[in-house]
Amino acid sequence: MKCSFKFALFRRGSAGGDADAELPIRLRVSWGGKRCDIRSGYVCAPAKWDAVKGCVRPGYKNQYKQTAAEINRALLKLATLAEEVLERLAANVGGAAPSVAEFTAAFNDAAGRSKPSPKDSGSAFLDAFDRFVAEQSASNNWTRATLMKFGSVRRSLVDWGAALDLEKFDKDDFARWVNFLQEKKGLANTTAAKHVGFLRWFLRWAAANGFYKGNAHEVFRPRFKGLDCKEVIFLEWDELVHFLHFDFGARPALAHVRDVFCFCCFTGLRYSDAAKLARVDVHADAKPPYISVVTKKTTDRLRIELNDYALALLAKYADAPLPRGLALPVISNQKMNEALHEAAKVAGLDAPVRVVSYIGQLRRECVVPKYAVLSTHAGRRTFVVTALRLGIPPAVVMEWTGHSDYKAMKPYIKIVDAAKAENMALFNTFGGDTK
Repeated sequence: MKCSFKFALFRRGSAGGDADAELPIRLRVSWGGKRCDIRSGYVCAPAKWDAVKGCVRPGYKNQYKQTAAEINRALLKLATLAEEVLERLAANVGGAAPSVAEFTAAFNDAAGRSKPSPKDSGSAFLDAFDRFVAEQSASNNWTRATLMKFGSVRRSLVDWGAALDLEKFDKDDFARWVNFLQEKKGLANTTAAKHVGFLRWFLRWAAANGFYKGNAHEVFRPRFKGLDCKEVIFLEWDELVHFLHFDFGARPALAHVRDVFCFCCFTGLRYSDAAKLARVDVHADAKPPYISVVTKKTTDRLRIELNDYALALLAKYADAPLPRGLALPVISNQKMNEALHEAAKVAGLDAPVRVVSYIGQLRRECVVPKYAVLSTHAGRRTFVVTALRLGIPPAVVMEWTGHSDYKAMKPYIKIVDAAKAENMALFNTFGGDTK
């Protein structure tokens, strides 16, 4: 959902009056054909206001002894909070634009401007949940994807239809909600387990902040079947090389998608970071050559040395007229996944993949061609598996990928260990007496 933010001085009534009088600063938020003006709580003299940049000019101090730097920091914080509230509201209703009333109420609540009013237990539960999301998203710089996940949890609580009473919520209520997720919503155990983790996080916060007196977050520890059976989708080395050199003929768009995906395979970048990689981030003439990126998900700065495959892909687009100084021809993640399925299908990446999942105790299983389950994130997985198979220490791989602990590396290490066992068995194919 597109939105815009503009700070301006608010002039009461008609023009005139004292030209030097300080005026209140307002934030105008616009989205989906709607707009709302928010008071900032700060004032500024017109002569000291930069209307183009929407900020106070340096060196100014208003009648309340508030400096330009102090005011501008507060204005930035206000706009950030407004954007987070809009994203959270849109996530709660599947991306639709919220009404002005919905935004105003949610913003006032997030900013601590709401007037206390009697509420029923259900709205108290959801109000506390909304306050938790607003506070945590602001302090932890949540991405839109994280906000969408918590929006899904909130919708499931509303859809559950049970009486939400935060004061009385216990482990039995927690269990009934999980049962609803599995039996009514049809969520796989892997997804249901994530929902449980998110709700437990909220309850911990609610308990720490005095909204919740119970201990369901401590005593409810469900065991979900099949959490470790999820297939790690990646390309084998021969598949990767075949895909890299496949000729798509008169379909250059598929070749562009393939190149971005393969770049992730050779660097370990997430799609979100490859999508914003600019030419200024590429240091191809350094020894050794490398890219320097600040990851979108974790905001870590990573220095990733470049191998010849990655360098060749960057050189391919070095002179291409790409927008915003980008290094690669990227498209949206959704469109890229769709095009990646098609490109992989055309290239013949159709090795059978067995997909197993559990909903409660029910096992679901199917066999599909690899191209049908290939996604942009499979490029990062391919890099990790390939690097470990080459014998590169996990600690070094983690320096490139930004993984913070070995827990995230365990699935890949299991794959490599299985390959080691298969390779050791090759010794048994030689003839001769073993005694």
